[in-house]
Amino acid sequence: MIDIGKYNTLEVLKNTPIGLYLGDGSEEVLLPKRYVPGKIKTGDQLEVFVYLDSENRPVATTLKPFATVDEFAFLMVKEINEHGAFFDWGIDKDVFAPYSEQTEELQTGRKYIVFIYTDERSGRIAASLKWNQFADDSTHDLIARTEVQLLIAQQTALGYKAIINNQYEGLLYENEIFEPLNIGDVRRGFIKQVREDGKIDLSLQQQGYGHIEDLKQLLLQELKDHKGILPLGDKSSP
Repeated sequence: MIDIGKYNTLEVLKNTPIGLYLGDGSEEVLLPKRYVPGKIKTGDQLEVFVYLDSENRPVATTLKPFATVDEFAFLMVKEINEHGAFFDWGIDKDVFAPYSEQTEELQTGRKYIVFIYTDERSGRIAASLKWNQFADDSTHDLIARTEVQLLIAQQTALGYKAIINNQYEGLLYENEIFEPLNIGDVRRGFIKQVREDGKIDLSLQQQGYGHIEDLKQLLLQELKDHKGILPLGDKSSP
């Protein structure tokens, strides 16, 4: 079965004037001619992203969206109308966020954290700014000192909420952040601790001796890059 809103590896079934028909043995989808790569023939396997066009028909593309269904992303608003907002998704068709899935008044040209999902009623792919409702709060196997990928999602009075490995929500505390952060930044981070209530504390630095090792490598690389001399002295800022 072809997964809508996901990448699919499909077989080239036939070449037509309007493009390639691809299939998985049970379903077919059109890859329009403008997306067809060179030197492709019947029987070849091709990875494509499949979405729904303006008439709600499945269509394939070799373009890569900024996020697939069930993923979080930092997307820019392209247009706003009486029904909602359209976000630049990285492919020809924009992804729509209805007013019911918005949390604030949006501005064209600004970027926001969204979650890409499939609307159960219409079957269409949509975006929600209520991203925290989609963060997985089920049992997980994350443990202290585990390295993770963080998407910086929201600033709070305590620090920054971040999306962990495109799945869970955690918190970076303000007094433990020693570098500039912006919403939408993707950073390497570490699990500091998992609380008894399941909430996850995060750090941008590895805990314990591992952090010292990180700094040693950073200083060594800086020395190599500057031929053994660093422009630092007693009056340098921390």
